[in-house]
Order: sequence, then structure tokens, then C-alpha cells
Amino acid sequence: MTGGGNPPHSQKRRGNILRRPVIAGNWKMYKTREETRAFFEAFKPLVAGTHSCEIIVAPPFTSLAAAAETVRGSNIAIAAQNAHWEREGAFTGEISMRMIADCGAEAVIIGHSERRQYFGETDETVNRKLKAALAAELTPIVCVGESLAEREANMTHAVLKRQFDGGMAALTAEDFSRILLAYEPVWAIGTGKTATPEIAEEVHRYLRGLAAEHFSPEQASAVRILYGGSVKPDNIKALMAEAEIDGALVGGASLDPKSFAAIVNF
Repeated sequence: MTGGGNPPHSQKRRGNILRRPVIAGNWKMYKTREETRAFFEAFKPLVAGTHSCEIIVAPPFTSLAAAAETVRGSNIAIAAQNAHWEREGAFTGEISMRMIADCGAEAVIIGHSERRQYFGETDETVNRKLKAALAAELTPIVCVGESLAEREANMTHAVLKRQFDGGMAALTAEDFSRILLAYEPVWAIGTGKTATPEIAEEVHRYLRGLAAEHFSPEQASAVRILYGGSVKPDNIKALMAEAEIDGALVGGASLDPKSFAAIVNF
């Protein structure tokens, strides 16, 4: 998940630090195992020559192993959409970080707005899951974002600071260097609304400032921050043109091989 190889032309430069873009797809509660295999058989040839960004796909738990098997040897990494913070135990219906790693996942989404809104995810549980993911050698994709009411009340920065402070509590600089951040304005998820590139850029810059305060300017310059919220083939170029936007966490548009490939090949 580090990118490796020669720096592609699309990497963002901040001082002497290069940040390789990441395009991640979050399938949410879609696709069976056979549908997953069919997707990747169609998708792999469309991105086989893509080296300008890292590609991550997060299928549902039931398709993790099938996805990992189908993409083996390709330039695609697999992520889980959630996991529990305990290694094992009496937690009916839950999946541990080591279980998803055992399925072949290399990353895990933590704190998605739908998990916060519908399933009681808090900044504290985000922090516990984040630490568990790092212990399991998984790359955490940590989501933050404000609701429409919070944005209209000019609370965006306050909400993001609370989520950042709580989610990153007691992390070392080394821990932080292994994280991907994702800014997901709740009002732009599944609504067809998208933050303008200028809005997203301002928020990403603010998040990078929080990282500098908590860790160091160097750590802040290196962290990759993705934008999530109705990302589509027709808006990815404008988003990626912004200096502080290092990639995207894509929802619905990642379900179709051609659509997602168009985003990956921005």
C-alpha cells in the first residue's frame, strides 16, 4: 500500500514530499461473490496499465476472499468496510481485523458516515478500531465529515477537529504515517451533491493543518487525504486538480467496471 516504484507524474509534491494518489471504491451492501468475480474480470483489463495511482476496492465481508483471490497479482488492493477492535471474543455478528486480513484484505475503512449515523460509531470507537487495524498491519482509511446542518451552522471546522482529535488520540507519528484520511461531507454522500473542488480543497487544507498541530508539518505534508461524496467520472479531474486532494473514496460509481475505471484513469 506504499505505492513503490518510480514517482508517477500525477503525484502531488509538497516541498520534498511526494504523495501518490489513491482511488478507493466502497461497494457498501452490494454484490454477491459471483458478481464480485465478474466485476473484477471486467475491471482488471481496464486498469492493468494504470500506474498513476493506487487502486483499492472495498467489497462486503462475504466477498472479501473472492475479491482478494480474483485480483491476486494485479495492481488492485482489497479493503474491508468495517471491523471490530477486539482480536476475538463473544461479539455476535462482528468481524475482527485479523479475520479480514486473513481473507486477503490490505486495508479497512473506519468511521464512515453511514457507520456513524446508522450504527452508533463514535470518535472513541474509531480510535479503537484504528489502533486495532494498525496492530493487524492493515492500512486504515479514516473518514471524517460534517452534516448539512453542521455546515449551514458554520460548524464544519469544529466537527472535523472533534473527529480528528478523538479519532487520532494517543497515536504516534509513526502510526499516523500509515493512515489514509478521507473527507466525506455527509450532505454529499448518496445525494448527488458534491462539494465544489474549492470547498473540498479548503477542508483538506484545514485537515492538513490539524495534522501539523498534532504531529509535525512533515507528517502533515505526507498524509494522503481523499475526497468522498458523489465522485463520478465527470468531476474527478476537477477534484484531482486541487493541490490538497490526493484521491477519492468512491461510492455508487465504483459499482460499474467502466465507470470506476474512468475515475481511476483520471
